[in-house]
Amino acid sequence: MANNCVSLHRVLKASPEKIYRAFTDANAMASWLPPYGFLCVVHSMDVKQGGNYRMSFINFSTGNGHSFGGTYLELKPNEFIKYTDKFEDLNLPGEMKTSVWLKKVSCGTELKIIQEGIPSVIPTEMCYLGWQESLEKLAKLVELEIPDA
Repeated sequence: MANNCVSLHRVLKASPEKIYRAFTDANAMASWLPPYGFLCVVHSMDVKQGGNYRMSFINFSTGNGHSFGGTYLELKPNEFIKYTDKFEDLNLPGEMKTSVWLKKVSCGTELKIIQEGIPSVIPTEMCYLGWQESLEKLAKLVELEIPDA
């Protein structure tokens, strides 16, 4: 976890298509991306190369929040997503880059995430903890098969 970078690896019991959709659908992102205790409001999300997004995380206990946004740098449907993140708070300077790889495997999808350029004021272990919580929520979203009523 050197150089303000986190790297995560999971195998999820879901197809790459379903996981890719969870990363590119605003309602899905609002559901799984915020760590426990936070709500997410997606203000805009234009999922295309060069497209932008903006969202806010709100601490449910205090009502305080922070907004951030970025640009989609590269999209390969069901295989790869690369985007930037930049906080609107001037106390959290810099631009992060997040890369997401999806690889079909026998039991679902191998998921690899690398986030680089995390602002130095954010402890890397807290970022890692937040991602672990988010990925736990992602698994609960994509691994279930709920039939239509």
